[in-house]
Amino acid sequence: MSQSLTLRRPDDWHLHLRDGAMLRAVLPETTRHFSRALIMPNLVPPVVTAADARAYRDRILDARPEGAKFTPLMTLYLTENTDPEDVAAAHAARLITAVKLYPAGATTNSASGVRDFDAVRGVLERMAGIGLPLCVHGEVTDPTIDIFDREAVFIDRVLDPIRRATPGLRVVMEHITTSQGVDYVMSQDRDLAATITTHHLVINRNHILAGGIRPHYYCLPVAKREEHRLALRAAATGGDPRFFLGTDSAPHPDPLKESACGCAGCFTAPTTLPIIAHVFEDENALERLEDFTSLRGAAFYGLRPNEERITLSKGVPIASPAHIQTGDGTVTVFDPGFPLEWHVT
Repeated sequence: MSQSLTLRRPDDWHLHLRDGAMLRAVLPETTRHFSRALIMPNLVPPVVTAADARAYRDRILDARPEGAKFTPLMTLYLTENTDPEDVAAAHAARLITAVKLYPAGATTNSASGVRDFDAVRGVLERMAGIGLPLCVHGEVTDPTIDIFDREAVFIDRVLDPIRRATPGLRVVMEHITTSQGVDYVMSQDRDLAATITTHHLVINRNHILAGGIRPHYYCLPVAKREEHRLALRAAATGGDPRFFLGTDSAPHPDPLKESACGCAGCFTAPTTLPIIAHVFEDENALERLEDFTSLRGAAFYGLRPNEERITLSKGVPIASPAHIQTGDGTVTVFDPGFPLEWHVT
């Protein structure tokens, strides 16, 4: 028996598009299903000024497929040299939607990130004053901290002190992976929210390591124990408006993923909505799917939800493409490990 569900066109509140040939190849995979996306600024060199953001936005708009109704929401990469006035001017001009904090060395292209958090205090205070959200990659980079503990330690050592020192700063903990992350958001006021990715809802660390190393499941923050995955599913499918979808879809050419030191990232843009629908059905929460994908994030960022609708239908499983071809090489599409019975129609 067929089943269908109509919802407002979703938004993706954490997306990597890269640049050049890769941008042109992967952008259609997002515009096919999503109306808006928050674009990550960790290019090489990174998007650090208003002028950089404007130029990158123009390249994205130029790469849009013909007829696509898609709005890129730009971010700036926070550095210790970021000018608070440049940030404020970009916000006033509606050029940027958020600023992104990468601890230096935490993930792909984060070498220009922050080492001395006191050095960015002036920027954060300016952001709090104008209501501009800070998006954080929430991991410490201390080599003495186990990689599976870095998110929880970041909350205690970095995030909570920043928020206490900067009243009114609106913060999104991006791609949370732990029950500690869920608990921290739920214990705080409405100035704090969190995105949850497609892949962290369906994989735990066994998927990466048990029975052999599977590089296309490797991401940062790395997937954790099963108990944490279940906490994320409960947060995503529950009623708390502070948890919403940010795919963190991150394409890398296969040779860079499958090398001796493989890149972190899962390319989920082509299959996110069928996967998310499967998860919400599993949790008996299909009535909250639209909240998670289309309403909660827009509300946190002060934007109107999209008026356009899409329909998901359930039927015979359809094989999704295993790869896409780009000018930079083949990119493997994330495989959730189960048949995709839901399809965007």
